[in-house]
Amino acid sequence: MAVLHAIAEVALAKATVYEPTGLTTARIAVIALLVGAAALWSALDAWLRRADAGRTWFIASLVAGPVSGVLYVIGRAVLVDRTGAEELWPAISGGAAFTALLVLVPAGLGLFVGGRLKRPAEPEKRPRPTPRPRAAAKD
Repeated sequence: MAVLHAIAEVALAKATVYEPTGLTTARIAVIALLVGAAALWSALDAWLRRADAGRTWFIASLVAGPVSGVLYVIGRAVLVDRTGAEELWPAISGGAAFTALLVLVPAGLGLFVGGRLKRPAEPEKRPRPTPRPRAAAKD
């Protein structure tokens, strides 16, 4: 999730270079995509009945925040405008909190919904047929 968030932020920063004022729709679409990805992935985890899915998503949200902030600053420095180390602290603090919430809230919703979905019935396992004994070789 951290990589996905960092890619989205760098792409928006790159688009801002070309269109500084008209990216409201793009920002909304990117946030909707990120929310949808977290909700769908967590719903799938709950539907598959993964062990400790709630704890896993909580830890993932806490890790995704700072990691995506660092990746964002690196990506922006390399691909957009040579951002310096002075952007690292705001990305790790404020940006990380927003990213953590953008992972945690939809993941909680996805875990709630996915946990209530009924899994399809698994196919019955038929016993393997026993091999027939081979006929004795004739001389």
